[in-house]
Amino acid sequence: MERKVTGRSLSAFWLLLCVVVGVCVLRLKEEKYFGLSQILGPLISASIHGGSEDFLVALSFSLCLFCFLSFSRDGKILSRGKSIHCFSTAAAVEELITPPVQINHTQLLINGQFVDAASGKTFPTYDPRTGEVIANVAEGDAEDINRAVSAARKAFDEGPWPRMSPYERSRILLRFADLAEKHLDEIAALETWNNGKPYEQAAKGELPLFVRLFRYYAGWADKIHGLIAQADGLHHVQVLHEPIGVAGQIIPWNFPLMMFAWKVGPALACGNTIVLKTAEQTPLTALVVAKLFHEAGLPPGVLNIVSGYGPTAGAALASHMDVDKIAFTGSTDTGKIVQQLAAQSNLKSVTLELGGKSPFIICEDADIDQAVELAHFALFFNQGQCCCAGSRTFVHERVYDEFLEKAKARAIRRSVGDPFKKGIEQGPQIDPEQFAKVLGYIKSGVESNAKLECGGGRFGSKGYFVQPTVFSNVEDDMLIAKEEIFGPVQSILKYKDLNEVIRRANATRYGLAAGVFTQNLDTANTLTRALRVGTVWVNCFDVFDAAIPFGGFKMSGVGREKGVYSLNNYLQVKAVVTPLKNPAWL
Repeated sequence: MERKVTGRSLSAFWLLLCVVVGVCVLRLKEEKYFGLSQILGPLISASIHGGSEDFLVALSFSLCLFCFLSFSRDGKILSRGKSIHCFSTAAAVEELITPPVQINHTQLLINGQFVDAASGKTFPTYDPRTGEVIANVAEGDAEDINRAVSAARKAFDEGPWPRMSPYERSRILLRFADLAEKHLDEIAALETWNNGKPYEQAAKGELPLFVRLFRYYAGWADKIHGLIAQADGLHHVQVLHEPIGVAGQIIPWNFPLMMFAWKVGPALACGNTIVLKTAEQTPLTALVVAKLFHEAGLPPGVLNIVSGYGPTAGAALASHMDVDKIAFTGSTDTGKIVQQLAAQSNLKSVTLELGGKSPFIICEDADIDQAVELAHFALFFNQGQCCCAGSRTFVHERVYDEFLEKAKARAIRRSVGDPFKKGIEQGPQIDPEQFAKVLGYIKSGVESNAKLECGGGRFGSKGYFVQPTVFSNVEDDMLIAKEEIFGPVQSILKYKDLNEVIRRANATRYGLAAGVFTQNLDTANTLTRALRVGTVWVNCFDVFDAAIPFGGFKMSGVGREKGVYSLNNYLQVKAVVTPLKNPAWL
């Protein structure tokens, strides 16, 4: 017998289907209760009290309302009346992986011992995936800096480290590198947990380079030597390269372990002692690797670690009268303060590695697919939290449109989520301040009439995730083209010829790095010599080999790190002159 399908039964079927779909969507968004009555209310009323036509009208209304509420919840941005692609938030709000590591060290390391801060104070360090506290860490201040400097001074003036043969120092550095390699997975997990960078990036990229850097500097320890200078008269002239003494070092939060290696490696190879202040956002991994250093045989007092805040611990270190050298990596504005404090105290030597607004120049002969991928990496690597990020993407006008569409598509494909998950390319920004700063720059870009191609908002409902964002039609006078955003925001600018792009690329207070993408050797040579920056990568980017010096022109810093040039930061030059009587030769 044929069953008659009534309008009411059809309505009930559609109601059930919409309820299931609606709940699933809302569950994925982790907004289980938001808008449920607003969306399903009209459907329920039409199903109970009306016919199929009433139901279809209600269904259309409810779907429109659902779309509006969903997009407004996602933070969808409209630019000049056009909708902007919004990213799914599901990946960022799934259950998070529990980090496979324990927190064992939260105290200060002074004179070879883990100790509490003199004040007894602690401060929280956070998981940027959630904003939740990982651990409470000792909060060092001026008194703790004094204790650490005293230990370092005694270790330098009276201890074995500078008097040890360079070969023995080299062996300790090599033993440390072996221990770090043995504990690589544990250290990488802790770096990801405290910083938010993808675990695969930390474990497969940064930690192997961390180990390589210490082996590199171990190789230099017994190859640092002076020379004999030829004098005009009857004098023997020796030029000695001596360790500078107690080195104060302040490292940033974006690459905690890499910056540890860039500074600690050359300082120890030259025979110095160290007081290192970690970034307050990422204090954990330095304590772990410092413990491994002592397991490798480093004498007490040679490496001291103080966690704390810049205005207290950092300022005390930079202005300390018994510190012979200060090395700092961070923002240009803070670098100015460090240099000022050093000058006002004892005129200690200063090395600064500061901010950047690096141009990445795509020439008209470029392979666009390759250029898109490299420009994407140059900007979005490490959540855009990289001082040398290719944050001004200059594209020749003949290939601009093609590049833009493909760059936009690549940004949309970028995988964002829990950095412990395999295949994730982008984790969260470091903290709420940086998160708000990035979103503020995005707002500035929209308000200055740059065209927002994709992204532009928060990703997920917790933690500090930002959607990969691309702007086109960017002009040089916009804030997003002038200031260091330090986030996943790509600004794409158009240019006509080499002379124009050279002038515009150099029209900045920064001079840290640049990228050039071309198949023409003459074009590459022209650009590499014209760009006023410390590093130019040609058809590559972010190559940080241990032997390659790194540092900036202009307000991007003073001095160089890595390579043989970094040794100069931690050496004094002394001339020793003695008379010669009846020399057999001159």
